[in-house]
Amino acid sequence: MTQVTVEAPVPLTALSRWYLYAIHGYFCEVMFTAAWEFVVNCNWKFPGVTSVWALFIYGTCILIVERMYLTLRGRCPALLRCIIYTLWTYLWEFGTGFLLRQFNACPWDYTEFRYNFMGLITAEYAVPWFCASFIVERFVIRRTLRLRFHEGPEDGWSKHRLNAVDGGVSLGTGGRELRNNANGYLKVE
Repeated sequence: MTQVTVEAPVPLTALSRWYLYAIHGYFCEVMFTAAWEFVVNCNWKFPGVTSVWALFIYGTCILIVERMYLTLRGRCPALLRCIIYTLWTYLWEFGTGFLLRQFNACPWDYTEFRYNFMGLITAEYAVPWFCASFIVERFVIRRTLRLRFHEGPEDGWSKHRLNAVDGGVSLGTGGRELRNNANGYLKVE
């Protein structure tokens, strides 16, 4: 009888979390611009737009907000944390926009807004950035930090498949069968 140890699931890597945050930010940017186009111009086509630069900008910004969250939780209330995240977002938006502008690659221009600074940031977006910060902390970061990589019989990718009827795990091919033991090991028969 051979026992197979199932490794404990491991947290996502920083690169994996960055990827999820980048996709989240990219998607939200497209949805926000589509909604904005509808509200301002009553455009029923909902054309949402963004730039590929948004992947890097949002992924990195939210990964840094994640670090802030891990440091600040338990030390200050959510309202204050979201204000800090909003200020960070403005700083990050200005910095990345300023850098991209040096190469004529900045995808946004807020010069038409009344309270803009150099066309790179605008005070009119303070409430949306604050709300986005709250959503990112409460839903995106917290849930992403709970995600785990898991390799083994129940990962959905290996040759093993969970047999829900008898609690065992059977191989996709071959005559051997794996069974769960009470001690946490898998028993190969």
